[in-house]
Amino acid sequence: MRDYLRVRSGERSGERRVGSLRHVGIMANYACNAACRHCLYACSPDRGGGYITQAAAEKTCELLIEGGCYSVHIGGGEPFLDFDGLLALVETLGRAGISIDYIETNAYWAEDPGAAQRLGALRRAGADALCISVDPFHAEYVPVKLPLKLAEICRSAGFGYFLWQERYVRALSKRDAAYSRGELERALSRDYIFATAKSYGIRLGGRAVNIEEEFTKNKPLESLLDAQPCRGLLSGGCHTDVNVMYIPSGCTGIAFPLEEAVRGVPIGKYPAFDALFEGGVAGLLRHAQALSFAARPQGYPSGCALCFHIRQWLCADASRRAARHPELDPEHYAESLRHYSLHD
Repeated sequence: MRDYLRVRSGERSGERRVGSLRHVGIMANYACNAACRHCLYACSPDRGGGYITQAAAEKTCELLIEGGCYSVHIGGGEPFLDFDGLLALVETLGRAGISIDYIETNAYWAEDPGAAQRLGALRRAGADALCISVDPFHAEYVPVKLPLKLAEICRSAGFGYFLWQERYVRALSKRDAAYSRGELERALSRDYIFATAKSYGIRLGGRAVNIEEEFTKNKPLESLLDAQPCRGLLSGGCHTDVNVMYIPSGCTGIAFPLEEAVRGVPIGKYPAFDALFEGGVAGLLRHAQALSFAARPQGYPSGCALCFHIRQWLCADASRRAARHPELDPEHYAESLRHYSLHD
């Protein structure tokens, strides 16, 4: 039976828990030098929240181990924006006995004079591999020469790395500057945005909801009301962030303390989460309609898009959110609808 259906606690005790944590990513920050179209977490240069603190890192480690997780990857945002903070996080994970699969980066720092020294410091702290982004989305912000430069530095230093996604290197390495959307369309295809997102297999949430809105036809509301419970909201594959919050895999914009995911999520505390967990998108729609939500007459591209827009509406008004929906982050929804241009 899948982890999130394993009974550690349930209706009788008034709470739910993740069965066990696995495939966990630690988001060291939300700030990023890029604002990629596909970003599920709506990271950008405009995002605040700071960098994960020592106290937050230690609390995260405690809860990860309690939840059965002993390996993670580190991402953001862009974790290298605060290298001292990154080193401290790596060292804290090491002391806790949690291994690091890789650290994600868009390689914006590859030409810094101390780039090789950073790799040495990371190795000494306990990390030994990078996931280096090189794809059409990042290419709008970071020239492809930089991830290729960082890969070269890793090879010279004997530091592990892989390029995500390497298949785009040949097409995107023909210029030294970042690309505009129009330039990428000419270099790849007119639908490179949708094709790239589809090939990634990413859920079209966060800022990526705009990709689905642009490239997928709307469907009638009735065809989107799958009443299947969204039990994957408590799957062991998840992210935890700078604030030690649990973020369900693929369903960003919902967050509650990691401590509750591990030790018990109180039933009734998070109405939008409860509605989805028990009744899926149809349950969330009923919940929102009771608060005067009106669905778009033209429909939505998918049930996930409908879900996103309901949640965005639920927390768009401060009084609605504060009174009823503490699990919804209004900054996430506001940032998700920014930084996506239909033109160059």
